[in-house]
Amino acid sequence: MNILLTGGAGFIGRWVAKRLLDEGHNLWILDDLSNGREENIREFHGHQGFKQFIKGTILDEPLLSDLFGQHKFDICYHLGASINVQDSIDDPRTTFNNDTVGTFYILEQCRKYNTKVVFMSTCMVYDRCNDDTGITERHPTKPASPYAGAKVAAENMVLSYYHAYGLPTVVIRPFNTYGPFQKTGGEGGVVAIFIKNELDGKEFRIYGEGTQTRDLLYVEDCANFVVSAGFSDAVNGEIVNAGLGRDIAINDLALLIAGDRSRIRHVEHIHPQSEIQKLLCNSQKAKRLLGWEPRVTLEEGIARTREWIRSGGLD
Repeated sequence: MNILLTGGAGFIGRWVAKRLLDEGHNLWILDDLSNGREENIREFHGHQGFKQFIKGTILDEPLLSDLFGQHKFDICYHLGASINVQDSIDDPRTTFNNDTVGTFYILEQCRKYNTKVVFMSTCMVYDRCNDDTGITERHPTKPASPYAGAKVAAENMVLSYYHAYGLPTVVIRPFNTYGPFQKTGGEGGVVAIFIKNELDGKEFRIYGEGTQTRDLLYVEDCANFVVSAGFSDAVNGEIVNAGLGRDIAINDLALLIAGDRSRIRHVEHIHPQSEIQKLLCNSQKAKRLLGWEPRVTLEEGIARTREWIRSGGLD
């Protein structure tokens, strides 16, 4: 199939690209490199199925029109977005334009060519989890940041195109994803940052009390979930979660990686109003509709990520 992957030079996008190329599809990647890096996809150059990397923005309607007109994509995996919660509070306009308006521009092209849309949303749209059965897709949403608000708005547009036009679309909500190729600096994820600090002998800085929990999904499991959603009619018009099904407090995660409580320091939260105290995923719908389940435990995923960072990684 001819496939467009927006945000394909990003952390999760890189693994989605690898899976699609391994399966033998023709792939075009569109990324403005605001979060992604060309180094992430360098290994794909020369691959028979890797047709083109386009440095550009999803806000460029003429560019999108040209791309869709030339290649008439079968599927668009739409991962391109502003992804930083804290940044969205400081600069909501950029997040809204990229995550909501940009998604609308993608939808308009997909409607024209009947291209299936797999829209990458986020677990950050949810209200806190209140028990140990986990968050299902019917759980209340609570957009506590402009990032979450922009994603909810885009989700509704994506689903409206399914109901109004019969366009095959699916909204996917992976929980907190980590693994090789995630940035280890300011815009990186908590696992990558903690591992890098452990290797460098630095202290672990935790916002707030550290009792907030996260459901951490290994990136290859996430990519398998993302790709499978594009090839299943069973999820059209649906919202589908994916997570490990186990949550861990940030304090416990830091101790697991550091092995030394004295290296952990708590600092004042920058934007405490955006914090979700408990995130735990219920992925039964993904299992039922896609036959998907996570395969990599947290301990194994941390070990793989640590080895990647230790052997050089990317800053």
